[in-house]
Amino acid sequence: MGQFSWITQDTNKSISNLEGYTFKVVMRDNKGNRWVEKDYEGYGVFGGKDYYELVAEMNGFPSDRDTGIDLSFNPEKFKRAVLDIDRIIYPSLTEGGEYYDGEKPEDCPDQGWTGPEKECDCYCSCC
Repeated sequence: MGQFSWITQDTNKSISNLEGYTFKVVMRDNKGNRWVEKDYEGYGVFGGKDYYELVAEMNGFPSDRDTGIDLSFNPEKFKRAVLDIDRIIYPSLTEGGEYYDGEKPEDCPDQGWTGPEKECDCYCSCC
């Protein structure tokens, strides 16, 4: 299982996986279902539901993490060859629980290894 993190769509905060810096994140699909995570560990699971499995489900595929990852990172392959659609939809990741019309949440460039004290983009102990 890989390390994944995003920026919340409503508050523009990195979804941290550092102990002591996690906060409540709500993952919501296009049907109104919600999964609440209060201690994100960095592996794409919110409230017991895998983000990438949900991406696959929301786009008409069986619940499969690998398909969801492919949809997220290689959408052109699916748009032309498989789905024949213009747009792939995604779950929303917010603090407040809103649904952002299937917009893809922005990836966190620091992979969630962030906290309020972080001053630079390196992973050293100097900061």
